[in-house]
Amino acid sequence: MVARIYKPARTAMSSGTAKTKDWVLEFVPERAREIDPLMGWTSSGDTKAQVRLYFDSHEAAEDYARAHGIEAVVLRPKSRKPNVRAGGYGENFATNRRTVWTH
Repeated sequence: MVARIYKPARTAMSSGTAKTKDWVLEFVPERAREIDPLMGWTSSGDTKAQVRLYFDSHEAAEDYARAHGIEAVVLRPKSRKPNVRAGGYGENFATNRRTVWTH
């Protein structure tokens, strides 16, 4: 059994960081998915691929994997620099601009 421990990235549809604080332990699929010839659905007999465990820290996830004999690979997240403007959102509506602002 091989598993990945990672911190999920934010969704592409939002700029927020909700649901990105926890660490996830997810099993690597052991078999490829197959297409059912009758219905055309994809399926797999690998039920461990459906399991996703959440932890507060990567140490807790590693401890769990070690205690249960699971070989785990930790994928460290790439941190991004916060995009904070000096004036903030209110600067968009400032009346004391030095330059002309039009659409």
